[in-house]
Amino acid sequence: MKDEPGRPEGADVVVTAAEIARLAGVTRAAVSNWRRRHEDFPVAVAGGASSPLFSLAEVRGWLEGRRKGREASAEVRLWERLRAEFGDDMLGGLTAVAGILVDGVPEPDGSEGAGTLRALVAELGAEVSPGTLLAELTARLVESPGRAGSDGVTSARLIQAIRYAAGPSEGTVLDPACGIGSLLFAFADRATGLYGQDVVPAHTRFAGLRARVAGLTAVTSVTVRAGDSLREDAYPEVKADLVVCEPPVGVADWGREELLLDARWEFGVPSRAESELAWLQHCYAHTAPGGRVVMVMPTSVAYRKAGRRIRAEIVRRGLLTEVIALPAGMAASHSLPVHLWVLRRPTDVPQGVDAVRMTDLGGLDADAPFDGGAGRSAEVPRIELLDDTVDLTPAAHVAARLTDYAGEYAELRAAIARQLALLDGLLPPMEAGTGGGLADGASVSLSELARAGLIDLSEDTALSTSGQLDSDYLNGFLRSAANNRRSTSASGTFRLDARGARVPQVGIAEQRRYGAAFRTLAAFEEGVRELTELSGRAAALARDGLTGGALRPPPDAEGGGPADPR
Repeated sequence: MKDEPGRPEGADVVVTAAEIARLAGVTRAAVSNWRRRHEDFPVAVAGGASSPLFSLAEVRGWLEGRRKGREASAEVRLWERLRAEFGDDMLGGLTAVAGILVDGVPEPDGSEGAGTLRALVAELGAEVSPGTLLAELTARLVESPGRAGSDGVTSARLIQAIRYAAGPSEGTVLDPACGIGSLLFAFADRATGLYGQDVVPAHTRFAGLRARVAGLTAVTSVTVRAGDSLREDAYPEVKADLVVCEPPVGVADWGREELLLDARWEFGVPSRAESELAWLQHCYAHTAPGGRVVMVMPTSVAYRKAGRRIRAEIVRRGLLTEVIALPAGMAASHSLPVHLWVLRRPTDVPQGVDAVRMTDLGGLDADAPFDGGAGRSAEVPRIELLDDTVDLTPAAHVAARLTDYAGEYAELRAAIARQLALLDGLLPPMEAGTGGGLADGASVSLSELARAGLIDLSEDTALSTSGQLDSDYLNGFLRSAANNRRSTSASGTFRLDARGARVPQVGIAEQRRYGAAFRTLAAFEEGVRELTELSGRAAALARDGLTGGALRPPPDAEGGGPADPR
């Protein structure tokens, strides 16, 4: 919750969408759905389109009126019931819910607690449609930290990137490693037929139920089958207009020995370490003339020596049209960056592209536009890629072609100068204290304040809900040396314990005085982090420019360089 500078004293406390989700005990996706679905949801009172802020009082009133508060949230009670019954197998729990929504009985039939599940599902079903309910629960599963069985789940942001890369294609869509179906079903609005396969039967069972609950089977043909796509292709005759795939990564036992003579390896037999290139060729073999493949690839596939011959072949034939390096954190199961490879099968005339479009979004935020903007893309002629390494890493080609080293270096130097001036004005002056100060007086624990309803307490943040307390004051003392010692175990392990922390008891005027100082210090620390980032970028840019010939050292005023330190 934010105590914004310039807001009049006594003004309403504001909260972010993430804080609303914590208050209600739901996911951020659920809050986004509420905003879209309910016209009476409180409007943003501050912030921008990407980070709106809402009145805490209005949000609390809306949650209480809708019975979506922490105590009354049927969604939370359903999730807790599923956790209690299914443990780490939350996919099994969601399959049970989907079974209730489809047939009125859980899937698998006869699971313990079926009556309770039916009652909770019915309670939620009175507020939202079955498709929305299952979509919200699935989004919660995707966002769950440390969830079991993360394979088979494609993040919402990665799905958006794949849709962008696929373009306005229509027709049949195939996903040979479809998992729970999220990526495949994202193309239901443009598909005449959807085909999915996955090696895990639990994934395909849930995917099939999802399609029925969402009503997809009423508007298009949906077929999802279990099985290993490389060893036991469920659709040998299907030629799709679009093939999308986020394949399993780093699987050595993908069937190379038994598939050595398979007709799918028209670009070369992948090595044991290159299972991703086996999936790529499987996808291409299922592509109709004029159709496309959009593959999620680990970044290492773009340059590893073992896959050089296959990379060279798809470039030489003009089949590879684009490689997009995505920001880190797009994949659901790990935080590493990934690439999207886009291939197009030629039509009747076997003529491929003359250049490969390289787009480098690697250094951007995960929410950045996928077109990359100026300086992020380059058309690289095929002949330039067909060297000894056949490196398809976008950064290796985009930076060298489009970086204005002199201009960017000058901008970074100016930004560093501005940041230094800002930091000089941010660090507040301090007076000498008496030694103990507030810490020697009476104190109160944050857990007591939370029980009194004066604050909302998360694992590492205290947020005031009362005019008697200042949030910046609370959080400043939460991170004091004394509270840090309380959060450090005998073995030296540190884990911030907000509930056990104590803060001095002083009046609101004194709290605000200290809170203002803590706020300024926080801004100073953020400024230092930004200065560190700018400095690193400037040094890296200068080094690359000097070694690549794009920059030169300035001439010495007296015609000589600096003295040799030796």
